[in-house]
Amino acid sequence: MYNKISGSWLKHWDFMLLDMIFLQIAYIFSYMVRNGFNNLYENRVYLNIGIFICLLDLCAAFFLEDYRGIMRRDSFMELKAVIKHVFMVCIFVLAYLFLSKSSEEFSRVSFVVFSVSSVGILYVERCLWKLYLLKYKKIHYMKKALLILTTSDIAEEVVRTAEKNTYNELLLIGIVLADRDDLVGNDLCGEKVVCRMEDLHDYIQTKWVDGILVNVSDQYHVPSQLVTQCTQMGVTVHIKISEIGEDAGNQELEKIAGYVVVSTGIGASSPGELFAKRVIDIAGALVGLVCTGILSIFVIPAVKLSSPGPVIFKQTRIGRNGRKFEMYKFRSMYLDAEERKKALMERNQMHGNMFKMYDDPRIIGSGPDGRRHGLGWFLRKTSIDEFPQFWNVLKGDMSLVGTRPPTVDEWEKYEHHHRGRLAMKPGLTGMWQISGRSEITDFEEIVKLDMEYIKNWNIGLDLQILWKTVGVVLRGKGSG
Repeated sequence: MYNKISGSWLKHWDFMLLDMIFLQIAYIFSYMVRNGFNNLYENRVYLNIGIFICLLDLCAAFFLEDYRGIMRRDSFMELKAVIKHVFMVCIFVLAYLFLSKSSEEFSRVSFVVFSVSSVGILYVERCLWKLYLLKYKKIHYMKKALLILTTSDIAEEVVRTAEKNTYNELLLIGIVLADRDDLVGNDLCGEKVVCRMEDLHDYIQTKWVDGILVNVSDQYHVPSQLVTQCTQMGVTVHIKISEIGEDAGNQELEKIAGYVVVSTGIGASSPGELFAKRVIDIAGALVGLVCTGILSIFVIPAVKLSSPGPVIFKQTRIGRNGRKFEMYKFRSMYLDAEERKKALMERNQMHGNMFKMYDDPRIIGSGPDGRRHGLGWFLRKTSIDEFPQFWNVLKGDMSLVGTRPPTVDEWEKYEHHHRGRLAMKPGLTGMWQISGRSEITDFEEIVKLDMEYIKNWNIGLDLQILWKTVGVVLRGKGSG
């Protein structure tokens, strides 16, 4: 799933929080200039305006897209952005005072001081915070892993330009040369040549790669099939503007790593849609964690009595575009489940890169015959074992709705077209779960459902899947 780095303003929550705090500092300062060292929040009008300023700050950030490209702005551009931000806040404060008929109770001197001091305070705050982030390479969001496809004659220039313009948003993970195979394994400008162009698809198959920057010399042509296949694998392809072709897919014009590019991805989402999805995830995760805490009172002693060992099962899973993360569940299997899995592979009822057994003897209480009874089957039938994953959702490793995160051994067996299902963040539920997961035994059918979800994703579809998931869980349909 493709989304612009520059357009994802939510990632700059640190700037949003600092702006909100320093606007309040400017507000308090403006009050003290006129009224001395008194608590302005004891005054109802000033309290309401203070709250209103916080809301206006968020609205300005959203509608003005004030944080788009903030790390790339120079001092003068930042000053203009701050003036525009403060101007919008002040205009609506005036409108509020007029409509609420509170203008006579609010000092004009305080308003003027607030308007002027806000510009100065926010400008200094943003500039200092940017200097800190750039100097110490601090970020508060997940970087994008970028692979560079170029030619040997311009490789040095491309790498230096990209490194100069990453602004801590991009992680350069290597170079692929389109015109030379003899430099694989060598370093160019501090970046390793990771593979031949012919092996590009095999390389990104099992690596964390979010995007590929394509910038080759004019006399060289990148095959259109390469762009199409990378896109189908869920990797966003950023082609330098002079290389625009007629490749199918969602295309966006943007600036990345110092170059104006056309970005082609498997799907597209706006910053507003991603913001709404994340808000829903956080709200759902908080509710889910409360339920997890309540369930823990009963589940922890039950699991301990049934099978000694840790109650929480932790396993490395593969997330969006190959990122690895630790996924959490209430343990419903015996401790040696992973070791016994190899011996049971011949009884796997799934066709493809997944493992599933109807009668699984590794599940707590199932007995040697694997009959579906006991505590483990109850946890899986009711989906109670999945509740700790709400912590993964809150952390941002997972979403409420997405695709099933594969295990490392499943991922390593993927074919190229399977990787496309990793283009979105994995989820607690998804198309596969509401389609009767136990009844689907063909992995290719699961991939088809996941790709349908990714290509047609919208907030409405997520809400629809969540609603259907509730019914599926309550009926116990397709679990186990």
